[in-house]
Amino acid sequence: QVQLVESGGGLVQPGGSLRLSCAASGFTYCNYVMNWYRQVPGKERELVAGMPDTHGTYSYGRFTISKAIGDYVVYLQMNDLTPEDTAVYYCNAENKPGSPKCNYWGQGTQVTVST
Repeated sequence: QVQLVESGGGLVQPGGSLRLSCAASGFTYCNYVMNWYRQVPGKERELVAGMPDTHGTYSYGRFTISKAIGDYVVYLQMNDLTPEDTAVYYCNAENKPGSPKCNYWGQGTQVTVST
């Protein structure tokens, strides 16, 4: 059974940093890449950072997604956070292009940026 379990969310002051983790398990038949999304109430879920490959480190401004070869944990490093970054952050695993379709989500972890 596929499981994605996020951790690391919480309350942080503006300008602070936070690192989220997502532990993946049960991917027997899914050749996947990892992504981080976020969602605020009343808005659509949006992509924060995605991995074009199954491992590596990729930066998108203040956000960096990373996953080591052979590891089952993907990280999202978030720096210089603002109140606009407040959201529920979701870990996502989807099939690598050209691979059989699969798409899984974690339960989400709340990030609140506030004084």
